[in-house]
Amino acid sequence: YTAARSLSTAVPLQAQAKSKKTLSKTGVKNIVLVDGVRTPFLQSGTTYADLMPHDLARTALQGLLNRTGIPKDAVDYIIYGTVIQEVKTSNVAREAALGAGFSDRIPAHTVTMACISSNQAMTTAVGMIAAGQCDAVVAGGVEFMSDVPIRHSRKMRKTMLSLNKAKTLGARLALLGSIRPAHLAPELPAVAEFSTEETMGHSADRLAAAFGVSRREQDEYALRSHSLAKRAQDEGLLSDVVGFKVPGKDIVSKDNGIRPSSMEQMAKLKPAFVKPHGTVTAANSSYLTDGASAVLIMSEEKALALGYKPKAYLRPSYATPKVLERSGLKLADIDVFEFHEAFAGQILSNLKAMDSDWFAKTYMGRTSKVGSPPLDKFNLWGGSLSLGHPFGATGCRLVTTVAHRLKKEGGQYGLVAACAAGGQGHAMVIEAYPQ
Repeated sequence: YTAARSLSTAVPLQAQAKSKKTLSKTGVKNIVLVDGVRTPFLQSGTTYADLMPHDLARTALQGLLNRTGIPKDAVDYIIYGTVIQEVKTSNVAREAALGAGFSDRIPAHTVTMACISSNQAMTTAVGMIAAGQCDAVVAGGVEFMSDVPIRHSRKMRKTMLSLNKAKTLGARLALLGSIRPAHLAPELPAVAEFSTEETMGHSADRLAAAFGVSRREQDEYALRSHSLAKRAQDEGLLSDVVGFKVPGKDIVSKDNGIRPSSMEQMAKLKPAFVKPHGTVTAANSSYLTDGASAVLIMSEEKALALGYKPKAYLRPSYATPKVLERSGLKLADIDVFEFHEAFAGQILSNLKAMDSDWFAKTYMGRTSKVGSPPLDKFNLWGGSLSLGHPFGATGCRLVTTVAHRLKKEGGQYGLVAACAAGGQGHAMVIEAYPQ
């Protein structure tokens, strides 16, 4: 595997603009990405630790307003994705929108679909514009892992609810007397499937084992991600990041989890999930992250009428083979790939699966393999392993990065893909807007 596919951090020179056919269809409304921003993605428990999720989402929305200069009343709808919800702001899209100064007449809703929550927010936005319901929609995502809901045990909750209804002092004392030490043990949230009770890391370890992805391959891939992210950060390529003045603290202007290490250092880490023989470690996994993102999506007609130069056309669908077939494209037509990196083992297993005729026939009902993306086009500005992965916010980062890379590299088509808990996935073809 590594011999055939070197995990090089070499980046191609400015590509020549391609002149392939466009995916525009007569009579079908073109939908465009006008711009996208995000807060710096920070390791949870660091500078954002005392905030709330809507603070980050509001900051992303304000950053988008500042960057695009769009009049607030020109936005028809706002959709946010999030995974672990703060109970006080369950519709975080609405709270963030009001905080950012949008009119209370603009509807806002929140969607959850594990790690593809903001992908779904964008897909919903595209659908609303395609259906003619809206001309301009803001989609985004937020995740705040510094403070997650920790619940009382079920028995304790029942007792507390009964206490609320108790009419007499005697009834209250009886209920208080029924509390046992075991009732006081809290329920901690886990990054796990409800249906299988398996954590994502355990699942990734099983996947890596099934596809024969070694610990060394995973560490090499993670090192590549961090090295490319550091280079992109140093060269000022991560232009979607907007600075954030955290109350009582300094201005945060860049992601803080990018840490290129060495193979020797990474090799010292113990398995994080399947012990003692697993291959997934803290170094080759994405880390718990706080952050928010936002994108402005419009019909091409509306964007041009308002004087915007869109960044890209959005051509959404579901997962890589399907989206390519629906677009009439082959893997070779794609100039820029941005895939979500939950775990190095997950990415490498997917690349192996895409390159396997057996997998295609057995599991995908195809006659031949999809093919594997070439690494000299793949996640060249880092990925979730290095930049961070706020569950609800990553999808918008992927789409904005593809638009920026297409412009920088002179490509025409980009492909975004991401996996999510529950065995779900999302893919989108993005076409460069003519310069």
